[in-house]
Amino acid sequence: VQLQASGGGLVQAGGSLRLSCAASGVTFRNYVMGWFRQAPGKEREFVAAINWSGIGTYYADSVKGRFTIARDNAKNILYLQMTSLKPEDTAIYHCASEEDNSTYSALWEYGMDYWGKGTQVTVSS
Repeated sequence: VQLQASGGGLVQAGGSLRLSCAASGVTFRNYVMGWFRQAPGKEREFVAAINWSGIGTYYADSVKGRFTIARDNAKNILYLQMTSLKPEDTAIYHCASEEDNSTYSALWEYGMDYWGKGTQVTVSS
């Protein structure tokens, strides 16, 4: 399983960015996908997850209403649209995946089996 995140960058507070994650080596539609982030000196934290079909989406309270997770199963790509960005959103963002055909699992927030190299998001005040 290979996951490659892209789309990070430097943006001013209040701005927007869209992250992408290209997946290969998997039957994409059989996998739950997620975004996690890690800021310097902090623990990795869950950001959002989307079930295999795209019907179920779940967010951390800190990003709810500002971030939108989506997937394109035909193109094997995961997205994270980030709006109203805040300096505290600054982190390295990683996409992750796990073979799972369910609609929801409370375990998703704690991590997944496969991880990609992250992309840096920096929000200036």
